[in-house]
Amino acid sequence: MYTFSSKLKTFSFVLMAVGLLGIGYGFLTAPKDIQEVEKLLAAETHEGHGEAKHEVATATTEAHHEVSKDSEVKEEAEHREHVTHVLKQLQNKPWASLYVACIFFMLIAMGTLAFYAIQQVAQAGWSPVLFRVMQGITAYLPVGSVIFFVILIICGLHIFPSNSLFIWLDPEVVAHDKIIANKSGYLNFPFWIVRAAIFLAGWNLYRYFSAKNCIEQDKANDDLWYKKNFNISAGFLVFFIVTESIMSWDWIMSIDPHWSSTLFGWYVFASFFVSGITMITMVTLYLKSRGYLEHVNTSHIHDLAKFMFGISVFWTYLWFSQFMLIWYANIPEEITYFVTRIQLYNLPFFGAVVMNFLFPILILVNTDFKRITWILVMAGIVILLGHYIDFFNMIMPGTVGDRWFIGVSEIASVLFFLGLFIYVVFTALTKTPLLPKRNPYIEESKHFHY
Repeated sequence: MYTFSSKLKTFSFVLMAVGLLGIGYGFLTAPKDIQEVEKLLAAETHEGHGEAKHEVATATTEAHHEVSKDSEVKEEAEHREHVTHVLKQLQNKPWASLYVACIFFMLIAMGTLAFYAIQQVAQAGWSPVLFRVMQGITAYLPVGSVIFFVILIICGLHIFPSNSLFIWLDPEVVAHDKIIANKSGYLNFPFWIVRAAIFLAGWNLYRYFSAKNCIEQDKANDDLWYKKNFNISAGFLVFFIVTESIMSWDWIMSIDPHWSSTLFGWYVFASFFVSGITMITMVTLYLKSRGYLEHVNTSHIHDLAKFMFGISVFWTYLWFSQFMLIWYANIPEEITYFVTRIQLYNLPFFGAVVMNFLFPILILVNTDFKRITWILVMAGIVILLGHYIDFFNMIMPGTVGDRWFIGVSEIASVLFFLGLFIYVVFTALTKTPLLPKRNPYIEESKHFHY
């Protein structure tokens, strides 16, 4: 049985405490009214920031509006509209930071659950010694789901006026936007939140029963519980592949409601799937370093590293396919998504490609490196950070526009959810033996070598 060390537990509490303080600071320091934004913009203009934007706005105004006696009134109205827009972006920033971290860690658990279900259905002989690690990571899914669902409720019911992550939830926006209005049959709060409830409930029910069946199998004298797990895993994968695509539209793509991509569901899947596999590797290496998982050998680690490498390539294929097709077609409604990210998010946009493709390719293409602990830990940290940046790129442009930076809110949100993730996962690992001793393939898994 695994024992949750007091040092690691204390570390998780410290992360959560620091994270909560930082999250609170982010909300407290967000501007409350237009006057605060006016001061901020004035300070930026004084320092030279934003001058180019002002010149472009002025040039556009001069090109489209003749000078008339009411030009000052128009300028004032445009200025007020701009300031109000900036206020919404800055008020959105702490919410968006919280949202990115929340969905990222929840989907890491989801990616692990999908990988676990695939192993069950494939009747894989190499991986049963890792099943308890996977079940420990997926124990975070119920906790993450509850927090995430609460955030969705807050967004939909407008409990906090400062929260406007999903603009299509604003009736005023829908009334004046034909594109969003045409999608209102699908993008409306009641239908949206019901879908979310069904998805989260379905995923968590599978997690609960698959873990329960695995534990029951250890007490049984036959393979009945294993066969039950096989059947529900097959059903879950069908449910998952449908709901995952819709989830990506509902919770991420709808943040930019004028834009759509038929590849987006696969793209999001690849991102959190490789993150889940990477987390399995990291937790396994940690437990090995503490003397647990004695039956896990370098061949198991090597296979996990191969999946990290392979799914990183798969993610890159989808990233390039989506980018290249949209860029080449150059349809204004589609290309604006990438123009925004290249112009305003240049560093994180291309940085994600370096962290999620170039780095894994250069490090993990070597067979020997896939068995070296410190290299895998380094690669794992970079991949996880890279995919956090990937989710950052997907969500932030539609919520905060050009008002982004990695600040207190972003760092604190990651620290809080990381601390919560560590606490929940390693607490779950203490509840059951780390070896599923009655799995039909456990002996094959114990002696897996190549």
